[in-house]
Parts: sequence; C-alpha cells; structure tokens
Amino acid sequence: TQIKVGNREADRFIIGSSPGMAEVVDIIEKVAAGATSTVLIQGESGTGKELVAKAIHHQSHLKERRPFLAINCAGLPENLLESELFGHEKGAFTDARERKRGLLEIANGGTLFLDEIGEMPIGLQARLLRVLEERSFRRVGGVQDIEVNLRIVAATNRDLKREAQEGRFREDLFFRLNVVPINIPPLRTRASDVPVLASYFVQTYNRELSRTVRGFSPGARERLMGYEWPGNVRELKNVIERAILLESADVILESHLPLELSPRAEAPAALTATGEDFDPRPLREVELEYIQRTVEHFGGNKSKAARVLGISRQTLRDKLQAAERALQEGTVQALEGASASIPADADQISATPTKS
Repeated sequence: TQIKVGNREADRFIIGSSPGMAEVVDIIEKVAAGATSTVLIQGESGTGKELVAKAIHHQSHLKERRPFLAINCAGLPENLLESELFGHEKGAFTDARERKRGLLEIANGGTLFLDEIGEMPIGLQARLLRVLEERSFRRVGGVQDIEVNLRIVAATNRDLKREAQEGRFREDLFFRLNVVPINIPPLRTRASDVPVLASYFVQTYNRELSRTVRGFSPGARERLMGYEWPGNVRELKNVIERAILLESADVILESHLPLELSPRAEAPAALTATGEDFDPRPLREVELEYIQRTVEHFGGNKSKAARVLGISRQTLRDKLQAAERALQEGTVQALEGASASIPADADQISATPTKS
C-alpha cells in the first residue's frame, strides 16, 4: 500500500498503512494547502524526517518549480554554518574573496529544511529567530536587510521542548518553530508498515540492481516482523539492499538476513518469576542459565548465541568452560572465581545494528 501525498502522481510518497502514518499524511496535506507556516518534525533517527519535509514541499508547489534546499545543522562548525545559511559579503572574513548568497536567499519562495536543528549553536539560533519573526536577514558582514518569503521546516531526534526547558535550546525559537508539529512514530510501533516498506524496497532495488526478487519466505517475513528496528526505516532499507545485493536467489530467505535480526532466547524463570515464585539466586547462576538456554535456542551454534548475547565467541566459550569446571568441583564458589578471571573488557560484539 502506498499512501500518496495529495494528488501527487510522481516521485514522492509516504509509504505505510498504519494509523500513525495516516495521521502524518493528513497533517502534510493540510500544511501544504495553507500558508508558509513553520513546521517542526520530531522523530527518532532513520524515521524519514527529510522525506516528510520533501512531501510538504512538493505538495505545496504542484504547479510550479520552487527550490527545496536542506542542510544538516550538526555537520558544520558554527562560522561555516552561519555562512552557508546567511551568505556573506566580500571581505567579511579572511577567505571571503567574493560575495556569496546563503541558503535562506537561494531558497526564497520555496522550502529550507534544517535537519538536526537541536544541534544549532545558540548564537545562530538568535539569528534564525529574527528570520522567522521579521522575514528578513543580513549576510555576514552586510548592512542591507534581505527580505525572504519561504517555508522553514526543521527536524530533530531530540525532545526539543525539554531541551528548551533545560536551557539547551532557545525557548522562544522552539515556540516559533513548533507552529505545526509533526511526530513520526518509530517503526517498532507500527509493525504493519514493515512488510509494506520491505516490499517497496525490494521493488526499488530490483530496479536499481537489475534483479527480479519476488518477495520473502515465511521465515524471513516473520524475522522482519519480529525485530524492533532501532534504526527504523533506514535500517530496514539497508537490510533489504544488502540481501538483494549479496544473494542470488529470487526470494529473500531467513538465512539472507543479518544475525542481528535473530529472535531473542526466552529469559530463564529466575528473571521472570514474581511474588512467591521468585527464588533469589546468585547472579552467576542466573547468567549461566541464560547463556545455556540461549545456546540451546540456536541449536548449539555458539556464534549466533554470542552475537545475540552481545559478547564475543571466545568470551562465551570461556564462560561455558568456567561453568563446566565449577560443576566438576561441585561448588558455586569455584564458578564465581573462574568467571571473575574473565577480563571485564573482553572483546564485545554489539547486538545492536550500526546506523548507516
């Protein structure tokens, strides 16, 4: 299912069928139909904040071509970010050999997307506030006011209201940006969108890589649906791209997916028992039981078990050997002493997929 933004027939779609994304699309259409109100998009990393900003822009300018420009406020030092946004006059600083127009000026009549607005230095926040209040600014080193009429869409993965309350972000700027708030729900809260997005990415990479992948095996689909996707849509997209790029089958199988997507082993009873059923035990014993059940869950495959546990295979082997020695000696104290001999900084393998 593809939820189109308005009657746009071409290239910009918001993909999803969940109530959360339907609400986002509804806000996009209402904002795009109105004046150039400022929009603040909040959501976790990888949820598609820039795509939402582009959808607002394209729906606002269906019959005319206006610029959409974007800049990441976290990616540049303060002086360079200021020059990129506001431009500068010739001679404004050492390397200013000629006059330069900034993004605010170039995007006039269109949309300027300010990604990671929460990372903008306080000094620049004051200048941006003036643009929002007076619709004008001056280039760095300039004395002439330049009037602009554009929509500013800002995005952040922080709780910007809390940042403002705690003094890490200008409260007056927060209120100016938060005219139309859009909160994008994380992918883990809209599981029904996972197969829709996955199928869309299969179609996308079939075209880009000249492949003919038809879909997913039941096992692969179950793995995709059961994973929490901490990296959100971006992580899902990367997983599908990797599977199509590296595998030659016409169906994505469970074995084509990364080990990070493996289901977690069931926690031992000592971790889930409550009330009268709770039996306090030494931490080492509970850890050992969990390790053993995780290894059993993966049919004795220690590499998979270690990946899910977040430790190296060698650390897993050391812990199992320590447990075996303890059982042979018949004493829990021996188990604790043997386990304590394992360095605390032993090689770790993160169970959380890296962002890309």
